[in-house]
Amino acid sequence: MSRTTTFSVDGMTCGHCVQHVTDELTALPGVEDVSITLVAGGSSPVTVQSAAPLDAAAISAAVEEAGYAVTPKGSLL
Repeated sequence: MSRTTTFSVDGMTCGHCVQHVTDELTALPGVEDVSITLVAGGSSPVTVQSAAPLDAAAISAAVEEAGYAVTPKGSLL
């Protein structure tokens, strides 16, 4: 059974940015699909389908490896 994790990422401005984040998240164990709706210069929603629950620290580390940051909960971005 797939699990869905949704969060936002700050700072992406183009398709190349989306591809970097997608590549890093796809490399996480258990990730089956990554969907990103680009909001250029804002906070872009990201949905990850995975075989098991994902660790928030692993998600943040993967996004940071791509050069971006997970939007903090409660952010006004």
